[in-house]
Amino acid sequence: MKINLPEDVERLSELKAGDYVEISGFMYTARDAAHKRIKKLIEDKKELPFDLKNNGIYYVGPTPSGERVYGSAGPTTSSRMDVYTPELLDMGLKFMVGKGRRSKDVKEAIIRNKAVYFVAAGGAGALLGSCVKEVEDIAFEDLLSESVKKITVKDFPVFVGIDCDGNDIYER
Repeated sequence: MKINLPEDVERLSELKAGDYVEISGFMYTARDAAHKRIKKLIEDKKELPFDLKNNGIYYVGPTPSGERVYGSAGPTTSSRMDVYTPELLDMGLKFMVGKGRRSKDVKEAIIRNKAVYFVAAGGAGALLGSCVKEVEDIAFEDLLSESVKKITVKDFPVFVGIDCDGNDIYER
């Protein structure tokens, strides 16, 4: 299935765990250090650098890009963000892209918020990076490759890891 995000966010409810999806549109990038700073902004009741509502986060830190728009963009292990994820989902985040299992708390927040967790293939960073067509710096530039960026993607290949009903490919 091809899906444009975040424009087609209402179509997330159609997806089932294990479905192959090609994402076009945009998402934000954020890893551990950026999540920690986002959490601090929330605690301090400050404005976030991007709107979570109906948007998505890709857990990635690219390699240097060379002549391409974006370097190798393999997914980071998602469980490292599990401590932050339920709150972000409750604030409107609708999808995440990463690799590996998620915690019970994350799964419950996915169900509660009718969100989706997508799994990207680890080891396929060069392929995934070639799907990135535009990059815009958003926040925390001092974190270098772990800074928050807005990336525009075309036909970005993923599988549904956890659907909005809580079905989980890691539990099949």
